[in-house]
Amino acid sequence: MKIVAALTDPAHAVMAQEQGADLIELRLDLFEGDLAEHARRCREQVTLPIIATLRSGAEGGRYFGNAAEWMQRLAPIVPLADYIDIEQRFAENAPAIRAVGKQVIASCHEAGMLNLTELFHLERNLREFGDIPKIIVTPQGEDDLIDLISFTCAAKKPICTGVMGAGHRYARAILPLFGSEFVYCHTGTPTAEGQYSVAEFVQLRKLLGV
Repeated sequence: MKIVAALTDPAHAVMAQEQGADLIELRLDLFEGDLAEHARRCREQVTLPIIATLRSGAEGGRYFGNAAEWMQRLAPIVPLADYIDIEQRFAENAPAIRAVGKQVIASCHEAGMLNLTELFHLERNLREFGDIPKIIVTPQGEDDLIDLISFTCAAKKPICTGVMGAGHRYARAILPLFGSEFVYCHTGTPTAEGQYSVAEFVQLRKLLGV
């Protein structure tokens, strides 16, 4: 179980490391100013692995360009990151990013729930271009959540699963116990509804003994 500090402000990188995060995610679509300069400063200030994410509007972010423009925006940041988050719509860029030794988090964020067959199918599709599939869904009830836990437990590892919204917030703490690689947390301003803070999750991890 690794805690990812999802940053809306690059100035919080040092604080995230001090609070006990294992990785830092730079939510570039939420940053203002020179993105490459922000990434350089983070690289200089912290020793944690860095995930670079330019999240599309279709999946809850603020980037609205096409795949070619996405790559243009990311190109100066790729050398400064350890992982690049790539949605399926931008998958054509994955070979170039993997060719320079970067790991790809192949991500998909669903506003609804997928059944088990769909989850395993999506996982296979994401592994075709990425190293770590990240599947985030929106359970509609406890049965959906049980299916998500079952999938997380049975899926090939590494895998990252999670939920959107505050309705099943507790699932963020449960899924890592069944094999989800990362849990995304905040350092003051959540990047998604229902996130725990890094400090909260560090304490949870201690209490759970994992």
